[in-house]
Amino acid sequence: MAEVQLQLEITDQEANKENSTEQANDTDHRRGSRSKNYKWWLRIVLYTIFVLCGQSIATILGRLYFEKGGTSKWLATLAQVGGFPILFPFCCILLCKTLNANNIIDANPPSFLKLVISVYVPFGLLSAGSCFLYSVGLQYLPVSTVTIITASQLAFNAFFSYFLNSQKFTPFIINSLVLLTVSSVLLVANNNSEKPAGVSKAEYAAGFVCTICGAAVYGLLLASQQLAFRKVLKRPTLKVVIDVILYQSLVASSAIVVGLFASGDWKGLKREMEEYALGKISYVMTLLWTAISWQVFAIGTVGLIFEVSSLYSNAIGTVGLPIVPVVAVFVFHDKMDGIKGMSMVLAIWGFISYAYQHYLDHKKSKIENRIASEISEDCSSGEVNPANN
Repeated sequence: MAEVQLQLEITDQEANKENSTEQANDTDHRRGSRSKNYKWWLRIVLYTIFVLCGQSIATILGRLYFEKGGTSKWLATLAQVGGFPILFPFCCILLCKTLNANNIIDANPPSFLKLVISVYVPFGLLSAGSCFLYSVGLQYLPVSTVTIITASQLAFNAFFSYFLNSQKFTPFIINSLVLLTVSSVLLVANNNSEKPAGVSKAEYAAGFVCTICGAAVYGLLLASQQLAFRKVLKRPTLKVVIDVILYQSLVASSAIVVGLFASGDWKGLKREMEEYALGKISYVMTLLWTAISWQVFAIGTVGLIFEVSSLYSNAIGTVGLPIVPVVAVFVFHDKMDGIKGMSMVLAIWGFISYAYQHYLDHKKSKIENRIASEISEDCSSGEVNPANN
């Protein structure tokens, strides 16, 4: 699989002593490789927790906003990206640690104007569009249905990655995409799906279409991010990740605020807060924690993109597929009928199929890297021996 593995590695200065024996050098090399491997897996686990927890909590709170009286799709959309200012302290601390711990400086960094035009603005607009479509789905569909439909992001991401990132379609990947597609088709064919109170058939259909379109836009966003890390950003670090999140969210928030005022939704926000079923404080806290949860999810998502790939990042999000529907049964009393349950099982099966393919790719990559390292060491020793003679 031609996947770009963009790994954040904090490299320490290595002191190579001429009088060290070959055995000692080999031992140090193996220890360093193990240390880097452990750190890499630790970052993967951390980013995975961010994705699963952030996505699940944010989705439940997003539906809670509409369930208890919220009506503004633009405000719900703003909550998905507008929490980026809370990352400023983290970014400042990270920048100080990076400057102290790593003296490596990019000799030819891309200009800020180039990043704005080619990365931040396009990503911000794609993010705003995806979040708005997702908000429409949350307003008109049961949260369990929305969650299962969004699993199709994996199929859309694979499709766009095929053209943008030379993603190869192996049998396991194809099996995964077919299962995810069938999962969504089952929901379309299920005419007995429970509609939220007060939602007409036209609104329900609109919510379904918008959710699928939102998944497609988000899949394009993830594939584009992977392309940008490879072609434009080139040297990914945690600071670069935070910069992408901050500027992308700033552009998206600006576009959403324009939509909020242009649509006239802002005029009814005061009355909406006063009539909110859980009270004014709960109204504010619901939006606040929705914003925070989505930012946690954003950090995990972008982190997994450059550590592994955009497809893997999207697949990890699918792991949380059973969490939200199960919680929704107790919180919102969503019905989990046979068709919806079968659809969820197929979606999970699709993820497992992809995860197994990634395991095979990772195992193959480790073997190839080890062989390349051994060949490099043999060539180096071959060059040194003639010189000594």
